[in-house]
Order: sequence, then C-alpha cells, then structure tokens
Amino acid sequence: MTVPPTVAVIGGGPAGLMAAEVLSAAGAQVHLYDAMPSVGRKFLLAGRGGLNLTHSEPFELFVSRFGERRAQLEPMLSRFGPQQVREWAAGLGVDTFVGTSGRVFPADMKAAPLLRAWLHRLRAAGVQFHMRHRWIGDGPFEPGALRFSTPGGETQARADAVVLALGGASWSRLGSDGAWLPWLQARGVGVAPLQPANCGFDGAGWSAHFASRFAGQPFKSVAIAFTDSQGRRFARKGEFVATATGIEGSLVYAASALLRDEIAAQGSATLLLDLLPDRSAEQVQAAVAHPRGARSLSSHLKSRLGLEGIKMGVLHEVLDRDAMHDAVRLATTIKAVPLRLVAPRPIDEAISTAGGVRFDALDPRLMAAAMPGVFIAGEMLDWEAPTGGYLLTASMASGAEAARGVLAGGF
Repeated sequence: MTVPPTVAVIGGGPAGLMAAEVLSAAGAQVHLYDAMPSVGRKFLLAGRGGLNLTHSEPFELFVSRFGERRAQLEPMLSRFGPQQVREWAAGLGVDTFVGTSGRVFPADMKAAPLLRAWLHRLRAAGVQFHMRHRWIGDGPFEPGALRFSTPGGETQARADAVVLALGGASWSRLGSDGAWLPWLQARGVGVAPLQPANCGFDGAGWSAHFASRFAGQPFKSVAIAFTDSQGRRFARKGEFVATATGIEGSLVYAASALLRDEIAAQGSATLLLDLLPDRSAEQVQAAVAHPRGARSLSSHLKSRLGLEGIKMGVLHEVLDRDAMHDAVRLATTIKAVPLRLVAPRPIDEAISTAGGVRFDALDPRLMAAAMPGVFIAGEMLDWEAPTGGYLLTASMASGAEAARGVLAGGF
C-alpha cells in the first residue's frame, strides 16, 4: 500500500489554498503554514469592493492579457481557467454573475462567505493549518526539513515536498513582503527583481493649487494613450484619480507595465490624456472656436463641451493664459493633455508585483531545478497581469499546477 505523501504548503493566499485543495483531494497529508493569524487576508481585502473572481471574455482574449508570460501560463489556465473558477465557486455553494464589464463576481459580491466555505472544505479534507508560523528560509536548508518562527519559539517540520506560495511584495502588512527572494536566490534559484504592478505613478507636476483642490478626485469618461520607445502602444477609455503627487486608478493600472518599464529605460514616460474621447478633434475645435460673446472662457467650455472641475483644472496646469485663449492650442490640448510621469509608487502600495522566480528556473511541474521537491506558485512566479480577475485566476491555476507537480512525484 502506497503511503500518501506529506506536503507542506507555505502561504495561505489563493495559490496556497488551491494547492492544498488539489493535494488533499488526491489523498496527500497537507500541512499549510502561514505567518499571519489567519489565511486569505489579501483575498478578503480584494473583496471589499466586490470580489472579482475572474473574467468572462473568450479564453483566447483572456490568456492574451498575460503578455510575455502567456506561453507559460496558458497551459495551466487551460486546466484551471475562468470557467473552472466559476465551477469551483459553485461547488462551494456560491453562485456567480457576470457584470456589465464582463468581470465575474460572487452573487453577494462578498469574499468572506466564499473563504469560509473554502476553509471548511479544506479542513474536512484533512488539511491542517498552522498559523503564526513564519518560514525561516535564510538559514540551513535540508530537503524536506523546514524551520518556522512562532510566538512560542522556533519549531521544525518535515515534508516529502514543499509548495511555496508566499506572494509578491505588495501590501506587506497582509503577509506578502518578498523576504523569500534573496533566500531562494542564495540557493541558486533564478529570480527577477520584484517591481510594482497595477500601480500609481508620481510626476504630472501638479501645482500646489491643483493638488490641494483636486487630489483624490476622479477623471471620469476620459481616455489615455501612450506609446513607448519601442513602439508598443496603449490606448483605452476609462477613469482614474489624481493624487497629490501624480495619478492612480483602474485606467492607469491597465497601462502600468508599459509606463513602469519606460520610466526604467528612459527616466520618464509621457502619456496623453483625452478629456473628451467621445468627441472628435474636429468637433472639439468647432466648439472651442464658436463665438462666446460676453461669456467667460470657463462658462463657454462648460456650456459647449461640459468641461469643468478637474478637467478644467488640468488644462490650466499645462496651458498658460495666452495658450488658453488660443483656440487651436486649447482644442488640441483638450484631446491630448501631456502628463509626464517619473516614478511608480512604492511596491508596497501596488495591487500586485511583477518579477519573482523565473520560469526558466523551474521544470514544467513548477519545481525549482536548484531545489528538488520545492514547487513555486502564485505571485512568487515572474508574471503580471491587469486587474479584472486575471490575477486571482492565474494565482489559483498555478497553485493547482504546483500541486499536480507534487503528485507526479519523481523528485
């Protein structure tokens, strides 16, 4: 009779929990360790505004969102992708629905009931949880031997295999601090530096007046366009928010990878903000040039184009008085306000991170070539994706893939 393997899963986010589910369903003895008092903390935070589980768009479009890492992620997403996420939630008694943007949410929009049902199923399957166990990865490491720091002192554990799912380096207060990267690098595991992804940016050069009046306010119904020095282009409609030092928000996050990489390569990145994407340049030019009589310019632009508030504020940031009264320059700028960005916000503020364990340091089962029996999953891997359900789906898919790698054995 074959003795089921004992597997240590280190990290209690979606990737670690999914690895534990696949392993326990196959009969493995699973011990899940996490440094925090409870698991799924970032999962719960993500659900505060409505938990975006995945996306309903066609699979071909879905996998294209992973850019340069599509080739590595597509096989695992084909085994556990958007449809499987919805089926998994249904198996936990949680119905899902597709929102107007194509994003998929639990019917009640909440993360906590889903997490509770998930943990109940894992415990029923025999998964043992060890909270407040922080993996000590910077000391001696023997295959199968693990050291943890706990409130009661250091403790050790043995396992036939290990799944590391420690997250990236954003929102460290929730448990993902990136401390593992130098530990793995010291053991010969190839890693790429961690960088902020889905992040805001500093720059824009706001005046003190603009920052004090408009920081925290949204640019609604706008579009941004950006072409980097390699000719890669981003153009999309949406909304984002002005901060005291720059910009952030969903539309900015969608372009963040290109902007971040351009800043790293060139020192800055200048995007173009279209304040009226639903009006052509000709329509804007005609409205600006229309006789305004005794009305002020502000009243004229509000009446003819609906420009006011933060949109008028940003025009005053980039145009002086003479330029504001030059109809051609004003109309051109309304359709293309230049915003120069000079730095991404700190990694701990980012929604997610890029960088991590390189795929060429892993075998097809997600096992580290330099650490036999150690498998890597989730945001520890060197990939990134926009918000919209892609992050969560790929994290869970990689957790399932790592678990299958453990079950395949042979290490």
